[in-house]
Order: sequence, then C-alpha cells, then structure tokens
Amino acid sequence: MTAVLLPDSVEFAIIRRTELGNRVQWTPSIPEERQVRVPERTNRRLAELLAPQITADGFSPTSLPGVEYMRAVTSTPRHPIVYTPRIVVIAQGHKRVWLGEREYVYDPEHLLVLSVPMPFDCQTTASEEEPLLGLAISVDPILVGELLLEMGDAANAEPSSYVSSTAVNEEVMDASVRLAEALASRSAGRILGPQIVREIVYRVLTGEEGDVLRLLVSQPNRHGHIARVLRRIHADYADDLDVTSLAREAHMGVSTFHHAFRDATSTSPLQYLKSIRLHKARALLVTEGLNAQDAARRVGYASASQFSREYRRMFGRSPASDRAAVPA
Repeated sequence: MTAVLLPDSVEFAIIRRTELGNRVQWTPSIPEERQVRVPERTNRRLAELLAPQITADGFSPTSLPGVEYMRAVTSTPRHPIVYTPRIVVIAQGHKRVWLGEREYVYDPEHLLVLSVPMPFDCQTTASEEEPLLGLAISVDPILVGELLLEMGDAANAEPSSYVSSTAVNEEVMDASVRLAEALASRSAGRILGPQIVREIVYRVLTGEEGDVLRLLVSQPNRHGHIARVLRRIHADYADDLDVTSLAREAHMGVSTFHHAFRDATSTSPLQYLKSIRLHKARALLVTEGLNAQDAARRVGYASASQFSREYRRMFGRSPASDRAAVPA
C-alpha cells in the first residue's frame, strides 16, 4: 500500500496496486467513450503554460489567493475526499468524482463546478508522461452576488444538483489560458489575476452551470436552505450539531429536512457531518502532526476510540498509520 498526499482538503489516497513481477502498477479502468484525448489549441496551450509553473503534486498555491495549481503524475483509484466551492479547469488528464450513485467527469473537455462543501469519492487518471494539470478556482459568494446584481439577475436557482460537470466552453478556456499566463509572473498574477477570475466566474454564471453557482448566495427556496446548512456544517463541524437544530435552520420539519438533505448529498446529515469531521481530522494528522486523540477532540469527537474506528472504516487505515506516513 502506498499513500499519496494531495493537499487542499488533504486528499490522502490509499492506493492498492497489483504486483507485476518486480514492478508494482495500478491501471484504472475507463470506458472507451471516456478515454482522455487532450484537444489541440487552447487546452494544449494551457497545459504548456502550467507544466513549468507547477512544482509539487496535489494542490499547491499560486501567487493569487483562492487559485491553486493541480498536478498528479500517477493514477489513483477511488478514494474519499472533500471539495469546497470551486471551479475546476483541467488542461490535461482526467478525474472522476462520485456523489452516491451520481458520477461527474472533469477533464480537458469538461468543467467541474460546485457551490457547497461536498464529500466525494475521487479517481484520477495521470502518468509521468502525461500528468494531470489544472487550476482550481475558489468561488467567493460576495463576487457571485456582485455579478448577479450587475447582471440584473435575481432569479432563484433551481438546479438538479449542487455539483455540475458540463462541456467547457471556449470563453472559459480562453480566460483560463490568460490566467495561467498571468500566474507565470508573481506581479501579473496579483494585478491581472483577480479580473480574469471575475471573468471566469461570470462566464460560468451565464453558462449551463450558472444555477449551481447561484446557490452560493442566499436563495429563499429549499436548495438555498440546504446549501446554507451545508456551509454551516463545514464551518462549525466541531460544534455539537444535531439534526433538529439543523432542520430548524433550514426552515423544515425533521422528516422533510432528511429527505431534502439526502437528495442533495446522497447521504444523511449525520453521515455528512461525520465525513467532514474525519477529513478535517486527517488534515490535522498529516499537516500538523497531531496524535489521534488530539485530532479527534479538535474536530468534535468525545470518544477517541469511536473516532479511530470510524476513521479506519472511512480511510482503510488507522489514524496512527496516516500520521506515521508523513515525512519528518
């Protein structure tokens, strides 16, 4: 077993590989219709710009707050992660995430957009010869609200999901190329980058994924209420949260809230809370070197033994193993 650390939500994949003689290799199975074919023109240009800029695997910071580089040089099988609200543009490589039975693909031809913190299962296709390269752009609710006001668009969002994976359009890819060009210079990234990010968010808002981003601002409907609760759990995961109070915050009865929550996340409120807590704990273990007991307490667990059991059930290994895997 090999541990691969992809920072951000601390995307810490446990890779089970098949031995081939003296070599160890894992090859993902991808349906033929979804084989990655890196397009010419814009996507190739974006990959050429990003390749020399990214010096670390996983998620790494750029000179512009809220924008991160993405790189992976090996394929990873399905494993649990948590993503925060963002727009993900892939120049090269291929990723899939699953939300329950729903599957979302993002690659050079597809954009990933999400408006709430969400636990997924994730799979990556990449290699040393053709690494995954991309940009992850955090989406500021204030910016979305400002753009909607300027657009004169106050319509309620009624999306089918809080996550979207749709064909990327030329305007978004062109702006992503200009963002990568700006990020090559620290000063250009800081000065020009914010306006290009604003343009990308605008393009997404006016595209097929627009309703997903609209959920970042207050919406007086079921989708908006659930989105607000999801953000509350993500921010206050260490608090003593209960379903009754969360349902009240969503202006719903407990039964209606359960149904609406599961429809949005493919899980129950308590399972969602547990997933957020465990991912936050994993981040503490691998980035701050906390022991299991301290990490459990920091994320809201009263029982260290319960924490260890649930941690092993989710990640397939103990908290101590993950902590020991971090280089000194």
